[in-house]
Amino acid sequence: MTSYLDRLFGLSGRTAVVTGGSSGIGREIALALGRSGARVVLVARREAPMAAVVAELHEHGAEAHAISADLTVREAVKTASSKIIAAYGEPDVLVNSAAVNLRPPLGELTDDVWDVTLEANLTAPFLLGQAFGPAMARRGWGRIINVVSQQAFRAYGNSGAYGAAKAGLVGLTRSQAEAWSRQGVCCNAIAPGVVHTPLTEPVFSDPTKVAAHAARTMIGRNGLPADFAGCAVFLASDSSQAVTGQTLFVDGGYSAT
Repeated sequence: MTSYLDRLFGLSGRTAVVTGGSSGIGREIALALGRSGARVVLVARREAPMAAVVAELHEHGAEAHAISADLTVREAVKTASSKIIAAYGEPDVLVNSAAVNLRPPLGELTDDVWDVTLEANLTAPFLLGQAFGPAMARRGWGRIINVVSQQAFRAYGNSGAYGAAKAGLVGLTRSQAEAWSRQGVCCNAIAPGVVHTPLTEPVFSDPTKVAAHAARTMIGRNGLPADFAGCAVFLASDSSQAVTGQTLFVDGGYSAT
């Protein structure tokens, strides 16, 4: 049984890059990939939280490393990708989970907020995909997983630049799938529901909003970062070899009501 599951879901010998892996959904995905056998390279801005995740992965017997980079700066993204290739080789799995979630009312949305939101949520995944995707295709195997949002599909809570960027990321996912799937690179998106993370702390500070979002789900609760461990392993492994260009909604039925 174990060997069968290892063949389906095991990631031994794979290298996975996880942006935003220092907290929230990205952290849980990084831990899941590492515990499934992958060597994990975290990319985020803050070094201390990344060090804590690396230490936790080491406790589970996983190899893990971290590179600090501001993903709102294009040159920093390019530098980080070069460092990854130089130090750890070309990765097999790329998870774009890092995000900026600034959502003022649209009439108050400034050029600066627009720019930083698009850079972090859309341009950085594009640049990292360009850095790693063609090499995955040449090797005949790869996985790209982009974490998107409900707001890529519906507007609520001042979607603004964030919703536009995440909608663009859904489109980028399909473009990546079109480009590289025939060479064995499966590219998919994960759409969370309302999940309690540091990024959504303003939402969860309002009990009325929390209850309203939970009531909309079919499972009766809002999301947890741990909800994303299994789906990430599935999309990163051989078991998803015929799944590409898709958005997997991990939202407790939020999008179905």
